Amino acid sequence: QVQLVESGGGLVQAGGSLRLSCAVSGSIFSINTMGWYRQTPGKQRDLVATITSAGGTNYADSVKGRFTISRDHAKNTVYLQMNNVKPEDTAVYYCYVKFVRTSRSFEFDSWGQGTQVTVSS
Repeated sequence: QVQLVESGGGLVQAGGSLRLSCAVSGSIFSINTMGWYRQTPGKQRDLVATITSAGGTNYADSVKGRFTISRDHAKNTVYLQMNNVKPEDTAVYYCYVKFVRTSRSFEFDSWGQGTQVTVSS
């Protein structure tokens, strides 16, 4: 019913750039927060960046100054511009959305399927 479709992952050399996209579709009244998380084998899923409907952003310390999150409200799409990537950025990146189904509902969370980002040295 609610789907998050990610794209833009792939192989990139250290120091290069990559742009991830996530389009949200389905029965959603409004989106409150969108973001990106990442996970590597044996590790927990960690926050990368989030952006609220008001435009407020939050970044993990490890990506500050290198990654930029943005949002297209009309398209229900969130982007992650990854610059000066490092091998440590290698992970599966997951799109995240916190939304309200109707004007009277509580908030719900949904996750994308994940897209692999591999940074070579």
